[in-house]
Amino acid sequence: MEYSGDVSKFNDKPKRPITIMFEDVVFKIKNKETWKRKKKNQSETKRTILNKVSGIVKPGEMLAVLGPSGSGKTTLITALGARLLSGNLSGTITYNNKPFNSSIKRSIGFVTQQDVHHPFLTVSETLRYTALLRLPDTLSRKEKVAFADEFIVSLGLEKCRESVVGGGRIRGVSGGERKRLSIGQELLVKPSLLFLDEPTSGLDSTTAQKIMCMLCDLTRNGRTVLMTIHQPSTRIFYMFDKMMLLADGNPMYFGKGSDAMTYFHSIGYTPTMDINPSDYLLDLANGVSSEYSNGSSSTVVSSDSTALKSCLFSAYRTTNEPSLMTEIKDHKLSLTDIRVDRTVDDDGWSTSWWEQFVALFWRGLKEKRCETLSTTKIIRITVMTILIGLIWFRSHNSVQDQSGLLFYVTMFWAFNKLGDTLMTFPLERQILEKERISSMYHLSSYMAAFAAEEIVVELILPILSVTVVYWLGGLRPTAAAYLETIFSVLLCTLVSLGFGLAIGSQVMDMEHAGLLSSVLLSTMMLFGGFFGRKTPAFMKWVRYVSFIYHSYRLNMIAQFSMRSPEDLGPNVEAQMEITKGSWSWSFIALLVMVFGFRFIAYLGLRRLGVPIKSK
Repeated sequence: MEYSGDVSKFNDKPKRPITIMFEDVVFKIKNKETWKRKKKNQSETKRTILNKVSGIVKPGEMLAVLGPSGSGKTTLITALGARLLSGNLSGTITYNNKPFNSSIKRSIGFVTQQDVHHPFLTVSETLRYTALLRLPDTLSRKEKVAFADEFIVSLGLEKCRESVVGGGRIRGVSGGERKRLSIGQELLVKPSLLFLDEPTSGLDSTTAQKIMCMLCDLTRNGRTVLMTIHQPSTRIFYMFDKMMLLADGNPMYFGKGSDAMTYFHSIGYTPTMDINPSDYLLDLANGVSSEYSNGSSSTVVSSDSTALKSCLFSAYRTTNEPSLMTEIKDHKLSLTDIRVDRTVDDDGWSTSWWEQFVALFWRGLKEKRCETLSTTKIIRITVMTILIGLIWFRSHNSVQDQSGLLFYVTMFWAFNKLGDTLMTFPLERQILEKERISSMYHLSSYMAAFAAEEIVVELILPILSVTVVYWLGGLRPTAAAYLETIFSVLLCTLVSLGFGLAIGSQVMDMEHAGLLSSVLLSTMMLFGGFFGRKTPAFMKWVRYVSFIYHSYRLNMIAQFSMRSPEDLGPNVEAQMEITKGSWSWSFIALLVMVFGFRFIAYLGLRRLGVPIKSK
């Protein structure tokens, strides 16, 4: 079977072919410290995930890493792709006999097992924004978009180009189409070295075959491809140029895929009937021997699976590994340094800061069009606006009622917008890590675009809602008071949005972020100036860090600062206490929080997508 798409976009040879070599790669992680170990003062232990793994893959070759779940397949290619984010990595990993650097990074593509996309974008939009962010400045915006549109045909996605990608609870394209889109995002930059983590996982055999044919087209044109694969079909198995079998982080075989069964036969392991080679190899990797006779099969678990695996590990070290190390040594001697292709700026970014900002801004607006201005959200805000307006209808004769209305409006938008952004970064963590580690954009351009999107999209509903409530509630009927109230609520909204981003970026856990935000916002509400006016002296400072207090204070000043005591009526001194003093320091406090919370969010996101280095 051949790939049915237009492969013309894959036919050009890479400008910089890459040979990847890795020797004695070891990866360890710390065991979680339990209460019992703490109590016994036991020293910290580490678990070995990869143990002296070596190999070489040249341009035009495809390496498949096989092994049971937990064998270290994903960890290996993540380490080889320089994407490990934690743990202790040692050994030697080189690319054209050079260590990993920013130039090599731009020549690498990495497709994760989970297809991570923005669910509300269409297939064409996803590829277009990838092109705008990752293709070099030597191409104009129009050329990048045209290239992405043509690429859709090459991927065989023309039938679903205007369909949303979907994901989770959002219905979108099929699993095979989403996987091809993931691969296409990486192929757009024409990588010389491509990593794929389980590219056929969850796909039917025909779709998996199409994906593999597309990858074979890449290798035939001089690209280097490494992938993990769990249980390939027989016809896919024989498409691999090279194969590695892992078990418990230790290699059992490395060599040509077509020679794998011959190797195990040479050391005494042969099935007695024709079966899928990958099934037999996975049995061996699990420490299980399979016996076949008279056309039927029975699986016999070795009385000591550990002994069986130890035997296979030993056979690899003495029989298979020496020839591999000889190949690596010979290639080191013959490998000449290849000129670095300078197709991007010397600072390591494909596009300028401004181009990144523009692309991210429009991508964010398209994403938020279905999220922030959804029908459900509009209905909810409309219902609440009408209820608030009816409850406080024409309350201009009561200072108590009007102050209650102003505080409730402040609280409503504080809680509402906090909920909108609190889960933004925890939910988009995988996307952010993927894009950050691929150096798609500066983090500062991402945060600036995010802030601009908020001003355009997030403030529409508060303006409309407050306008309706303002006139239904009978608040002060002057343009100045109305505009001051709108401005105060918008400041509160922006601070609340930033507050949610700050918590989410620092915690990155939905449950803990929700708990922390509810405690902090409830505290700010208590010190918001409406409840408990006789606050103990040692706790009064809390109100000054409460954005609810400052926003409510500005609202109260807008409504009552110009009214005489006679107009306000008796017994309102305590309520009017909050209006004393200049409005400017509350305005400055809110402005500091608008930028301060976003800076905290920026610092939190800087931790994402920072790979560890080999020792």
